[in-house]
Amino acid sequence: MRSLLEGLLLGFSQIAGQALYLEDLFSFFDVRPSIASPPKPRPFPQPLKSGIVFENVGFRYPDSDRWAVRHLSLTLKAGEIVALVGENGAGKTTIVKLLARLYDPTEGRILLDGCDLREYDLTDLRRHIGVIFQDFVRFHFTAGENIGAGRIEATSDRNRIQQAAERSLADRIIQRLPHGYDQPLGKRFHEGADLSGGEWQKIAIGRAYMRDAEVLILDEPTAALDARSEYEVFQRFRDLSAGKTAVLISHRFSTVRMADRILVLGNGKVVEAGSHEELVASGGSYAELFELQASGYR
Repeated sequence: MRSLLEGLLLGFSQIAGQALYLEDLFSFFDVRPSIASPPKPRPFPQPLKSGIVFENVGFRYPDSDRWAVRHLSLTLKAGEIVALVGENGAGKTTIVKLLARLYDPTEGRILLDGCDLREYDLTDLRRHIGVIFQDFVRFHFTAGENIGAGRIEATSDRNRIQQAAERSLADRIIQRLPHGYDQPLGKRFHEGADLSGGEWQKIAIGRAYMRDAEVLILDEPTAALDARSEYEVFQRFRDLSAGKTAVLISHRFSTVRMADRILVLGNGKVVEAGSHEELVASGGSYAELFELQASGYR
C-alpha cells in the first residue's frame, strides 16, 4: 500500500511538472509577431530609384534604457556602396537590423524611395535585402541546402545555387568535398564534413548572393578569412554589387577603402562622412582609427 501511494503521488508531481512545460509551449504558440505588413502594402521598388533615408531615427532595444542610436540621419543612395565604420557599440549592426526591419525605430522613420519602410510588404522587403551577419548560422544540411537557405523557394534550383557559390568563392570549397553539393556539412550526421571558420563564412556569403537582392548588406562577414581570401571576396563583392545598393561593415580599413562613401559612427550618430582620402585628410576620428591600425603594419 505504501509503495502504491508513493507511486501515485510521484505520478501526480510529474504530471504537474510536465504541465508547466505545456503551459510554456502553448504560450509560445500564442505569440504573434510585433512587426507585420500593413493591410495594403506597397511592393518593393525594382530597381531602387532614390535610395534609403534615415530621418532622425532613434532606437532602444526591448527592456533597455540605453539608446542604441538616436537622432540618426543618413542617406544611402541607390547604386552606391557605403561603408559603416566605428568603435564597438556605435550602432552599426543596429542600423542593419532596422534596415532589414527586424526592428522598427522607436523614434523617427526610415524611407525607401520616399515611402516609410513600414508601408512595404514585409516578405517582399526581406526578399530583396540580402544580409550576412557576423554570427551566421551553420546549418547541418548539405552544402547545396546551406546556400539554398538564402532563398527557400529556390532550394531545388541547382543552377542558381551553383552561381551563388561561384560569386562567394564557395564553389572551390564544395568541389573538394567527396559528394560536392550533396555533401552533408557538420559532424552531427554520418559522413558529415566539417569546415573551417573561413570556409563556413564563404558558404554563408553564398546565401546573400542566392537572393539576388536589390540591397546587399555585409556585417563583418570576413572576420575568419585570411588576408588573400578577404581581398578576393571583397573584389568579387564590388564587381557583383555594381548597380545595387550595398552596405559594408568592417573594422579593417583595407576593406573599407573600396566603398564609394564612408560613414563614421559615434554614440549612435554619424560624426563624419566622405571618401577614404577625404576622411584621412580631415584628421578626425576616422584618420585616428586608420593611423592606429596602419601603425601595426609598419
